[in-house]
Amino acid sequence: MGENGRGNTMRVRVSRRAVLTAGMASILVGFTRGPTAASAPASRGPATPAAAATKGDLRRQVNEILATGVAGVGAEVMSPYGRRHAFAGTPREGRFRIGSLTKTFTAVVALQLADLKLDSLVRYWLPEVARDITVRDLLRHTSRLLDPKIPALTSAEGYQAERLRSYTPEELAGVALRLGTAPEKWSYANTNYLLTAMIIERITGRCWAAEITDRIIRPLGLDATSAPGESPFVPGPHARGWASFGTETPLDVTLLNPSMAVGSGALISSVRDLSVFYAALLGGELLPRARLAEMTATVPASAIGIEGARYGLGLAELPLPGGGSFFSHFGELLGYHAWAGVTADGSRTAVVYVTGDVTGTTMDAMSALIQGGVSGTR
Repeated sequence: MGENGRGNTMRVRVSRRAVLTAGMASILVGFTRGPTAASAPASRGPATPAAAATKGDLRRQVNEILATGVAGVGAEVMSPYGRRHAFAGTPREGRFRIGSLTKTFTAVVALQLADLKLDSLVRYWLPEVARDITVRDLLRHTSRLLDPKIPALTSAEGYQAERLRSYTPEELAGVALRLGTAPEKWSYANTNYLLTAMIIERITGRCWAAEITDRIIRPLGLDATSAPGESPFVPGPHARGWASFGTETPLDVTLLNPSMAVGSGALISSVRDLSVFYAALLGGELLPRARLAEMTATVPASAIGIEGARYGLGLAELPLPGGGSFFSHFGELLGYHAWAGVTADGSRTAVVYVTGDVTGTTMDAMSALIQGGVSGTR
């Protein structure tokens, strides 16, 4: 089993300690929860004008996102100078469903497996997949697979009736493989990462959740991160998730069995844990250099809806307005929307999440926070 990557655990722990030490040695700014806005607690000493302006700017951006009509917002920005966070309408360090940010975790575990060749056909591991697609196709969303419809995610009636329903990966895969194919070569589908999770289980003999926990969550000390299995609860402090399903009445959708999102969107985390994870990944702590290079080698992905967007293996590459780019992923799972960004060297991260329905204005405000965080302009 060490051949599949567990031998990297000690190196990850050492690097994790270095990250935390650097953060504590620099300016650490936090915000406490208020009813609609975040406020700064007492600091260890007088803040410089620049630091005060920067932390105030993050607070302003969080309040601007809240003003777009969402129920709550949480954000963290990490740089070589420390960590800053702000919360509005959500618990400080609260946990939330991270949706498709889960895909980055799944891709990391797959890439840690020495036995898994990216250009091998999926049917080598999953004989039930008769199509000529490779593991790389799954991780890059170039398989042209489609997703089955999940009633709990598409209507208020479906949610009320099936929010506690359990799915097996084999059940979902069987439905997906009976569907047609997407018209475009690059086509985003949760089925890609469901099948990746099944491959991980076939290779290791252990379930996807156990591999995620032992290879990433525990080594990095991500105490707020969990793979909940079929549990419908968000453990620990958390904001409620809300969705209106296109109506005028928001519905509390916090309770949800996430088994339909194994491999693709089931994880629960916090802004702090996600910041640590993405910094460790791009900082070279979780993958050998050659595997990280494959993960960050991208192809055009215009279907993301952002001009110039590209996609690698569980990571999107998005352009910055002033030039250059950063790595990123957006996630959504019924009532929660999350966005993470990280520089190519892992030195800067920005993470933001909201609860409730989002609009184009919400997404623009979230994008501005992410771009400012990773570029160092905020």
